[in-house]
Amino acid sequence: MALSTRDLLPIGELAARSGTAASALRYYEEIGLIHAERTAGGQRRYRRATLRRLAFIRAAQRIGLTLDEVRDSLAGLPLDHVPTAAEWNAVATTWQRRIDAQIADLQRLRARLTSCVGCGCLSLTRCGLYNSGDAAAALGPGARYLVGDEPGAS
Repeated sequence: MALSTRDLLPIGELAARSGTAASALRYYEEIGLIHAERTAGGQRRYRRATLRRLAFIRAAQRIGLTLDEVRDSLAGLPLDHVPTAAEWNAVATTWQRRIDAQIADLQRLRARLTSCVGCGCLSLTRCGLYNSGDAAAALGPGARYLVGDEPGAS
């Protein structure tokens, strides 16, 4: 079935309606998050369903998904129509697991910060979180003890 021009949006209109910069739309197309049809003159035209995909991308970024994770989630959703409830539920289940893991990480971080900042010692020589000899380096980059790794676990 051929799409009418009413069903296809030029990049400027899609950018205005979605609140996404045209440069971001071109990038999203380049990495496979969205798809554009091309006119005979090479201009991009996007299906209206792309507005939903862009809302999906924005929501995914708000919960902290990387663009690679967004692409993986979008791979199971249709390009040509708004996802059905069943199609969306499969993605939502994955997101719920990700959000639950983030909540657990944040709760661990909050508990660690409260005990560290709240103790009042302000001394690296006496602090229970002190990292003498850089023992946490073997656990990876970043503040390992604040994100849940236990001292002595390396």
